[in-house]
Amino acid sequence: MLNVIRTLLCLALLTMSAARAQAAGDEPSVERGQYIAHIGGCNDCHTEGYRQSAGATPVTAWLKGSALGSQGPWGTTYPSNLRLYMAAMTEDQWVETAKTFQARPIMPWFTIRAMTETDQRSLYRFIRSLGAPGDPAPEYVPPGVTPKTPYVVEMPVMPR
Repeated sequence: MLNVIRTLLCLALLTMSAARAQAAGDEPSVERGQYIAHIGGCNDCHTEGYRQSAGATPVTAWLKGSALGSQGPWGTTYPSNLRLYMAAMTEDQWVETAKTFQARPIMPWFTIRAMTETDQRSLYRFIRSLGAPGDPAPEYVPPGVTPKTPYVVEMPVMPR
């Protein structure tokens, strides 16, 4: 009987702890935004040298865009400077944009749409917390035009 009471008490405490954790996760935060940028792969493209350094790039250098283009049938695209992008809008404008966001390849724009509003706000707050925006990434280059910067030729993904 004592074991049953201990088990019920333990379950009750775990349930309360999970509820508190979930409630805390419902509030946008810079820390949550940093976590989302990190695990969401934002740095893989939007932070110069991130992949090459195996993720050892300091946070102060994150999300300034890159001059390494991705070329495919769509032309050549560049990972934008997200600091500049977010600096041009309010948090509410970003949330509205995120709901219908779509970009050229190779940006996985559908992941932005799939985020909760709390995660979108957290990402915005983190990016805005990074400070000085830096320089813009190179402009999109249409198909058939040779880019002036280094680029990687991407293999188009074929639908199944």
